[in-house]
Amino acid sequence: MTTPQHGGAPTANLWNEDLAPTTLAQRTWRWYHFAALWVGMVMCIPAYMLAASLIEGGMSWGQAVLTVFLGNAIVLVPMLLIGHAGAKYGIPYAVMARASFGTRGARLPALLRAIVACGWYGIQTWFGGQMIYTLVGVLMGQPLGGDKLPMLGINGAQLVCFLIFWAIQLYFVVHGIESIRRLETYTAPLKIIVCIALLYWAVQRAGGLGPIFDQPSQFEAGGKKAGMFWAVFWPSLTAMVGFWATLALNIPDFTRFSRSQRDQVVGQVIGLPAPMGLLAMMAVMVTSATVVIYGKALWDPVDLASRMTGAAVLLALIILLIDTVSVNLAANLVGPAYDFSALNPKKISYRTGGYITAGIAIVMMPWKVLETTQGYIFTWLIGYSALLGPVAGILIADYYLIRRKELDVDALYRETGAYSYGNGWNMAAIVAFVVGVLPNIPGFLNAAFPSAVPSMPEFFKTIYTYAWFVGVVLSAVVYMGLMKARAPQLQGLAPPLKNPS
Repeated sequence: MTTPQHGGAPTANLWNEDLAPTTLAQRTWRWYHFAALWVGMVMCIPAYMLAASLIEGGMSWGQAVLTVFLGNAIVLVPMLLIGHAGAKYGIPYAVMARASFGTRGARLPALLRAIVACGWYGIQTWFGGQMIYTLVGVLMGQPLGGDKLPMLGINGAQLVCFLIFWAIQLYFVVHGIESIRRLETYTAPLKIIVCIALLYWAVQRAGGLGPIFDQPSQFEAGGKKAGMFWAVFWPSLTAMVGFWATLALNIPDFTRFSRSQRDQVVGQVIGLPAPMGLLAMMAVMVTSATVVIYGKALWDPVDLASRMTGAAVLLALIILLIDTVSVNLAANLVGPAYDFSALNPKKISYRTGGYITAGIAIVMMPWKVLETTQGYIFTWLIGYSALLGPVAGILIADYYLIRRKELDVDALYRETGAYSYGNGWNMAAIVAFVVGVLPNIPGFLNAAFPSAVPSMPEFFKTIYTYAWFVGVVLSAVVYMGLMKARAPQLQGLAPPLKNPS
């Protein structure tokens, strides 16, 4: 990484080697690296199980697959828009946010993104530990067990397996983002082959696709939820968008290594919507076959793998382990590592930020979060999309409508530059963020804690149904209005640099 060269030395607490713009020599990612990155992240256990939540909600298999595909086609748009800045200027998300939130204010969206990612990192680490737990039990010929440890609520074997998986991931924390790129590139083709093999195995064993494909939508005339399709579809679509809402923000952390804009655009277009739709289709087909094979629908691939026999169970669980490592590192480690570094660049490097993320994964005891928060994954998909949608709206409005894709890169690293605003905070962004979040709070409280908030006006429930969309639009409109009112100040910005390299 290099220091900015055109406007004086950067401020020490805004710059370090990891946050600095990437050099041409570091821009090695081609389109197939981005495609492999997305295929690697898409092929994960939570994504596999998305269609299950939609079918249980009353959709037919076709409606469920289409909803998954559409949600990911929508979230691809902010991915590409925000990713443009990373590819053009070589800067990570936490630095890009300084243009709109201010050199100090950018710590707010960085911290919000980091907290959400840490939660997912811990949960995926727990899933990985459970896979090791299942694998060891299969190899020993009997399930592991034991008394629960005081205060922890899990047995000793579960704790050891969790820590083993945590330690496996630590290797990639130590060796940096290039090790993650290599892991994603090499494992993506393997995951595709394994998915095809799993589908072939299931269909062959079942002698066909099974009954789920014959199951009609419950929203049709005579169904249990006749006439209620749109009431279920919109919150489901919002949840599908929310699944990758975190990556829509910190995608510059990856695109900053792109050789060109074309590479990041083509790679992401190929790698995200279609593979997500195909994975949902495969999950439906395999699960439909399990109804015939085992007498019930098995949506959890770990449960399915544990029921296989011979070498198949060993191979399946090992592949799931590799899959969880690659997804967790790319989706939930890179972002918070940069975000924590941006909080105090002088003392926190990218690697140290990774250590912090890994440490929080242990302290948060993710098994307790999953155990005590009803519907955690799918309730919070909408919940944190309501939180992060406004940030995406502000970033897009600022970069495209206010800055016209031109940033003064030097000023992003100086406290006295064009993005210092008032003591480092751009209150226009803060106000727009609050306005974007507020309308969704009542609906979130009602969804997350229904017993504590039993009654809620339908208006707020409806607003929450479109949480991500509401946040993006409201925050963007308010931010634009407030910044246009400050047009004279904007005209005094330092001349932008067209290319930091």
